[in-house]
Amino acid sequence: MTYPPVPFDPEIEPALAEIVPADAPPFTPETIPGLRRAMAEMFPPAAEAVGDAPVTVVEQTIPGPEGAPDLEITILSPRESDGALPALYNIHGGGMMVGHRNMDVPRLLALVLELNVVAVNVEYRLAPEHPHPAPVEDCYAGLVWTVEHAGELGIDPSRVVVMGGSAGGGLAAAVSLLARDRKGPAIAGQLLLCPMIDDRNTTIASQQYPGLGTWTREANLAGWQSLLGDAVGTDDVSPYAAPARATDLSGLPPAFIEVGSAEPFRDEDTEYALRIWATGGQAELHVWAGAFHGFDMYVPDWPISKAALETRNSWLRRILGKAGR
Repeated sequence: MTYPPVPFDPEIEPALAEIVPADAPPFTPETIPGLRRAMAEMFPPAAEAVGDAPVTVVEQTIPGPEGAPDLEITILSPRESDGALPALYNIHGGGMMVGHRNMDVPRLLALVLELNVVAVNVEYRLAPEHPHPAPVEDCYAGLVWTVEHAGELGIDPSRVVVMGGSAGGGLAAAVSLLARDRKGPAIAGQLLLCPMIDDRNTTIASQQYPGLGTWTREANLAGWQSLLGDAVGTDDVSPYAAPARATDLSGLPPAFIEVGSAEPFRDEDTEYALRIWATGGQAELHVWAGAFHGFDMYVPDWPISKAALETRNSWLRRILGKAGR
């Protein structure tokens, strides 16, 4: 059966022609290296992006998972602060195949300034060279290190939110599952922005956007294939790779789940919130009308993007128990 797509809001639909030109290359093993280079060139180093804002930027190398390479992280801290601050542990997106932590610096800089928090931005190994479990184990190792070194980072370890967008949102959900199951860090909340959490691609939303939008069905299939190889779509997929596969969503930190109505992740993200509620857990769900994948980054001046950012910050204030400046 063919499902017509939920339309993009007419106000932002013209932006898609610039964001996704007609000659944009597809995600394939051959194009991934070039796409990575192009994305890296789009985003300057963190210190350059921060500029003269009153924020300290520290680039650091920390131990990775046992037997794996070290990890690179970027730490953004308010230049002047009193006492230990809440923290945002961020995981960048890119469909598991591309992306770099620098792409999220503008989002994190705004949050550091608005909420007076420390942001820790982790780099992780990418598929297909590094399939599951490399990405999630990198992200979990970075979280454990962050909490263990909270004192020297000026962080209150009881007020750490794990966050990410798209693939980073999926990895944030997976890290939350790992922390619960390994009795690891006590995460205060999980901020999941249009998270990529289901490799099966069987929902209606996942079938509504072939060749449409900023993240298409084809791109999503390529991302999961890169991460999981022949296991994609089978019964052998771990919930730490695809959190929608988890059979038990109880005992998780409060979740904020945000997604557009006009994107492939709409249904799997909505279902994830429903399943958290079914366990008596806490979840706040927002489905933004007419919004395509990553709308807040691509069209930040759109009224719905502004509303989404205000709503997100409201949740963070409540979870972190720390009013912004």
